[in-house]
Amino acid sequence: MSRLAIDHEYMLHMLEKLLKIPSPTGYTDTVVRFVTQEIERQGLKVELTRRGAIRAIRSGKREEGARAIVSHLDTLGAQVKQLKDNGRLELVPIGHWSARFAEGARATVFAETGTYRGTILPLKASGHTFNDEVDTAPVGWQHVELRIDALSRNKADIQRLGIEIGDTIAIDPQPEFLDNGFIVSRHLDDKAGVAVMLAALKALQDEGAETPVDLHFLFTIAEEVGVGASSVLSHNVASMVSVDNGTTAPGQNSDEFGVTIAMADQTGPFDFHLARKLVKLCKDNEIRYQKDVFRYYRSDSASAIEAGADVRTALITFGVDASHGYERIHTHALRSLAELITAYAVSPVEIKRDFKETSDVKGFTRQPAGEAEQDLSPVVADEELGE
Repeated sequence: MSRLAIDHEYMLHMLEKLLKIPSPTGYTDTVVRFVTQEIERQGLKVELTRRGAIRAIRSGKREEGARAIVSHLDTLGAQVKQLKDNGRLELVPIGHWSARFAEGARATVFAETGTYRGTILPLKASGHTFNDEVDTAPVGWQHVELRIDALSRNKADIQRLGIEIGDTIAIDPQPEFLDNGFIVSRHLDDKAGVAVMLAALKALQDEGAETPVDLHFLFTIAEEVGVGASSVLSHNVASMVSVDNGTTAPGQNSDEFGVTIAMADQTGPFDFHLARKLVKLCKDNEIRYQKDVFRYYRSDSASAIEAGADVRTALITFGVDASHGYERIHTHALRSLAELITAYAVSPVEIKRDFKETSDVKGFTRQPAGEAEQDLSPVVADEELGE
């Protein structure tokens, strides 16, 4: 087995600290500083893009054909759309999530003058006032508002507070770490993926593991709005594995235990050879896994390909129940993912042609296309049918 031992307590500690840092897309400076300091504490040098995406390179035997592991630091959130005459705030979402899961959420408004606390409520929030209308109110962002926990009775009061249109709103995660291994919180997408990557990096550093090529640890800051890894890859990277959430729901094969390997998302299939390699690593290292296809999902990998990066991409996920809502995961999946990353990092390069950006057909990959062997003898048929 090539997988390394994971410091489970460290991983959960990192997740807990990450969840405490508000980081809706567009307001990620604080979490970028935290992750940068942690990576540097583990001995790697960090490079930041202008806006704050992180690249940390762990040296291998050669620079060419590097492997990248990526997760995103940004989360869902909201912005101020309008200052309302009743002293409350109209909102628009950051990222794609339903107002159904915003109702009742505690939140922080980041104004130029400082932060304010508040609660997102439906327009008709009092049963003593609206009676059954509370139960029949429609769902949507135009049907909720943020009640500010400050003297705010009208639009003029809001203006005196210094709150303006466009101000960012962070939603409280309200995390719970249960003794049975379940974790319930908002923003596990993708704070859990970040914690997994940091734990995998720590395992590689603690063991002094040698890798055949450089390993790029990438952390993006705008995945929830579709930007993702569009501008953080270097030309040396030949393959990229995204670490994100996999949806456990009816019609899906994802699971809250083990690794869920995505075979395709809404942008199409992931790289055949890289996905196949990850499956084999799971088998060889006795890591529980399952495959899934996501129809309404895209990740950092999609944005990299759309930006023109010629890299092999794959997506490995921790199963999450109620994604983009009140999310739940299990630590078994997080540990499994971190183990797979370490096994992938130290595994030999099989497609040597990937050391160069372009070359001739020599060494080009082959996909199986031979006809499958079948035994349709009467005896086999009888056994299959239980006769």
